[in-house]
Amino acid sequence: MDGLNVVQLTSGFRDRMTKLALFDPLFELRSKRKSDRNQKPIDMMELGLLTLLYFFEQKLLRNSKAGVRDLAEFLYEQTRDVYDLPHEEVVELARQIIQTFRPASGKKRDFTFFNWEYHETEQVYTSIIKAHAFDLKTNTQYYTLDEDGLELVFATKEFYMEFQLSIHQLVLRKQLEKGEFDGALRQINEMRVDVESLQDRMQKLEHEIKRNTVSEETFARYKSLLEDIYLRLYRENEEFEELRQFVRDVKDRIHAETSRNKEQRPYELILRIANELEIVHGEHTVLFRQSMELKAQALTAAKESLYYTGLNSFNFEQDVASLIFGSPLPLESMKGIVAPFLLVEQPKQWSLLTVWAEQNIQEESSGATGDNRFMDYDGEQASDAYTEGRKEDFLQYMEWLLRLLEGEGHTKLSDMAEVIREVGQGQLLVRRSFYDFWLILHQRSPVRTERTEIEDSDLARNQWLENVLGLLGNRTLIVEEAKELVKVNERFTIQNMVASWKEDEDGTR
Repeated sequence: MDGLNVVQLTSGFRDRMTKLALFDPLFELRSKRKSDRNQKPIDMMELGLLTLLYFFEQKLLRNSKAGVRDLAEFLYEQTRDVYDLPHEEVVELARQIIQTFRPASGKKRDFTFFNWEYHETEQVYTSIIKAHAFDLKTNTQYYTLDEDGLELVFATKEFYMEFQLSIHQLVLRKQLEKGEFDGALRQINEMRVDVESLQDRMQKLEHEIKRNTVSEETFARYKSLLEDIYLRLYRENEEFEELRQFVRDVKDRIHAETSRNKEQRPYELILRIANELEIVHGEHTVLFRQSMELKAQALTAAKESLYYTGLNSFNFEQDVASLIFGSPLPLESMKGIVAPFLLVEQPKQWSLLTVWAEQNIQEESSGATGDNRFMDYDGEQASDAYTEGRKEDFLQYMEWLLRLLEGEGHTKLSDMAEVIREVGQGQLLVRRSFYDFWLILHQRSPVRTERTEIEDSDLARNQWLENVLGLLGNRTLIVEEAKELVKVNERFTIQNMVASWKEDEDGTR
């Protein structure tokens, strides 16, 4: 055992056994003891492979009506020079072969084996032949090759199914180069079967992704699988484009030769090849687009499904609380349990790059200062009429404000705007004076008459504003910003403000 990597040796054991399971019905046929009228043993395994090739040919010919009697007719013609069998017995042999590939119950064949990679017994299911249609008039059941049957047929040709289409493309190019146009047509038909098989597999894969994505590992496996499929289809699509150009060149060459030799058949064949190739290329383009959609949509849906599945199955009491309080864990282990529920650490650091950030530079010699003031009332520039109008508006606003404050001791800008609308004075809200009133109060908060008389020299020059603020009496008004914005009308939006009385130490206002 020294030097042997057993894990690597048994890796993929299930996949290998699944490949072998495809051949299980052929070996089961071989175990059947049959003989003809001359007591010559009949190799049922060979007849089973002939049956698979027959249904594969029917798929290439796009014949969807192939039943037991059709198969029996084919086997009779193929074996009558070797075996002495009456026609009725060949029909019975054909029926037994089909039932071996497809049990009479209609269920898939099961294959049991011991998986030496995981040391457990497993079962895989194969479907070689499936029912395709049923004719009620003649009471005839028709059959066709299933996906596993196609893989079994391809497996007998010693190359993998995943590269089947690329191999067909290479063979087609060689056949066209050699002028084997009949074989090229058959090769295109096989390419069409490959594309149809890929379409079925893509549909099944889409359902599997949506149904089976239950963990991050499964999601990563499907994501990798879809990327591989996309890259393979991308390369095949490029090869199709080159094949189209190659067929076009061959067609032009054959057309030139036909005009000289008067031989029409090669040109007719190359025209059929070009048309059939266009059809297959169109189906492959649809498949290529489907892979991109599958990669973008199915994976996103699976990821969302995985997220919500985890979210719904999470139970805080069971998964966290019971673990913390019910298990005798050491204190250090609690850090790992609570870590996912804590915020990401956000240290406060100073960046050296802020040195080159935009600065507010001022020249001391010029005496210029930055304009960091709030909007203020400029009484010197206002005319007497303007001043008189502002005075009346401010007095009216202050009366409404005091009236609202008399109730609960506090009010908001939004409440005052609502009162103004209710009394039919909504036109005041269109004026800027209403918003200047609140801004000035907020700017000078806490607002008290004594302070304005002493500290604010502007108010000394504007006696009318002193009169407005004088309505406060000996009380102190506090105006603070609220969090929300208030859209008073289409023109004005302002930060909401709260006005309240400041209480003294003895609780009086």
